[in-house]
Amino acid sequence: MVTAYRTGTYVAFHANGQKEPTESDIKYYNLLKAWNVRSDNDFSFTDSYEKTAAIQSYSQRETITRHLKARLLRSKNMILIIGQTTREDSDWVPMEIRYAIDDCQIPLIAAYPAYSYILAPAELWSLWPEALATRVRDSTAHIIHIPFRKEPLIDSVNNFSPGNLPVGGGFGYYSEAAYRSWGYL
Repeated sequence: MVTAYRTGTYVAFHANGQKEPTESDIKYYNLLKAWNVRSDNDFSFTDSYEKTAAIQSYSQRETITRHLKARLLRSKNMILIIGQTTREDSDWVPMEIRYAIDDCQIPLIAAYPAYSYILAPAELWSLWPEALATRVRDSTAHIIHIPFRKEPLIDSVNNFSPGNLPVGGGFGYYSEAAYRSWGYL
């Protein structure tokens, strides 16, 4: 497979069929975009992704899928926002996970809004969509599990790419020392 020049960070989240931004994990995606445009902070990423409303028409769905895959091909990593309903997504998120890991072979940054630190990613198994759990089980996923907080996101986005994968296969996480340095422990 020919891969495009990879500079972006793709962001996946479960919209839960909601159009209201405060009713789903899209609020975290919007926060990432807000951090990215502020000039007075050090959070920056090249957004490979602009979530498009799920359209049920087959031809439009095919077009959206093709565009999402093209964006994933241009990405060096993927932030997967894992909230309380992410596991329930049977549509876009599983497709994004499969394509990111199986075809693009990019690392995932699993970001959990409900946590301040993560030292035992296996304990979060119940939150994972099946597409993610399967790839962790079969050892094809390279994942760093982090809280949805600015410092670990900055570090992960800047450091992980196909050429620099997280240590730990599907169970990568930052050390207690890293969390102490960020003020989370």
